[in-house]
Amino acid sequence: MQSSQKSLFGPWPFYRGALAIAVPIMLQQLIQSLVSLIDNFMVSGLGDICMSGVNVAGQMLFVFMVYINAICMAGGIFLTQFFGAKDAEGMRQAFRFKLITGLAAFIPYLLVCVVFPRQVLGLMLIGNTQAELILDEAVKYIRIMFFIGIPMTLSICVASSLRDMGRVKTPLLITIIATLTNTLFNWLLIYGNLGFPRLGVEGAALATVIARTVELMLFIAVYVRSRPDFAVMPAELLKVDGALFMDILKKGALVLFCEMVWVLSETVTTALYNGRGGADVVSGMAASFSIANLYFVAFGGVYSATGVILGKTLGEGDIDKARREKTWLLSGSAVFGVGMTLFGLGTTLIVPLVYGRLSASAIDICRRMVAMMSLLMPVWLYMNTQQAVARSGGDTAMGAYTDAALTLLVMLPLVFILALCTDVGPVVLYCGVKLVDAVKLVIFHFWLKKERWLKNLTVQNG
Repeated sequence: MQSSQKSLFGPWPFYRGALAIAVPIMLQQLIQSLVSLIDNFMVSGLGDICMSGVNVAGQMLFVFMVYINAICMAGGIFLTQFFGAKDAEGMRQAFRFKLITGLAAFIPYLLVCVVFPRQVLGLMLIGNTQAELILDEAVKYIRIMFFIGIPMTLSICVASSLRDMGRVKTPLLITIIATLTNTLFNWLLIYGNLGFPRLGVEGAALATVIARTVELMLFIAVYVRSRPDFAVMPAELLKVDGALFMDILKKGALVLFCEMVWVLSETVTTALYNGRGGADVVSGMAASFSIANLYFVAFGGVYSATGVILGKTLGEGDIDKARREKTWLLSGSAVFGVGMTLFGLGTTLIVPLVYGRLSASAIDICRRMVAMMSLLMPVWLYMNTQQAVARSGGDTAMGAYTDAALTLLVMLPLVFILALCTDVGPVVLYCGVKLVDAVKLVIFHFWLKKERWLKNLTVQNG
């Protein structure tokens, strides 16, 4: 037993079980990323300005999606452990938390998409030489994307809860159907194929609304037919255990704070590099992320697998086993990160094929960004696994006190200094601030050694 505790790597059956959870999630996200890539490919045919408008609006939608996912992460910490403890009522309480706090974002989402879209989106283009033209397209897009708010929230809550139980195949299948729907209607509505109207960026938005509606209908069908243990009827939504809700909210607030600080830093960085030129910078950087998403799928898969495995073990009360699994998962993520670097570098070859209709400057920016982000994958993936380990036992303070603090006190000041005091290009600007992540990894390492995450939350709350 002593030697197995000190072993860096676990047995193959352990990793096979982890992959059984991670691979369907990665496939689901890969399919979504491929559709996003196809979306960008189709929109890029409309030119740098149209693609820039879609992606500036997309950055605001990204903030909303990060909020919903952070809420589901917080609820998932508890749902997974209640699943391990076979406590169905606890699972239902965690699901209620996801729904109630997720839907609370609808009002600010309404304000951004419908009431003040141009004013908010304009903050992303300060200093851009083609800002007004880009904003014209962005506003068209985001006004229609307003309609995905509630369907997307409900779908993410159900999909994440199924994954918290280790049921990963159903969300994968639904994602395949929804993304095929999105691709089909993109082809029909962006360019007006088969007699459909040619709607440009508005067609891309409508395609997404249709796909999200189909996705929600499928999740509702699964929810009603299979009645998973976390399921609640609409009339039961407000039957909340106040003490447990507040406990989830307390830990969830730290997760949400950490995630929103991260998305704030990404948004500020994006706004600053958008000001380093014209539409070529906006479209080139956006194109790079749509390609990088092909290997960013590793984050969601490894994070979910880590949370499910450790959360279930902790919920069962086996602390020693959780300690061993933590080491095995971290070591596995390090190896996986190197593999993702090699894969990411390979994706640079498809840049001119996918985005050949963009300007030469945009293509060059895209290729260099893809290569740079590939090289950072081992650090990012390992750090992502460290966060998943901490949160699996309810230690949400690690991210709030270290990740967020370094972002606010070091990374954001650094990006402003580079942007205001130098003339470095957008790729160097982004890389310069992201090197701070290596420092976070080291701090996380020593934090996890304190083992504050080794907690059975079902005992503490039940």
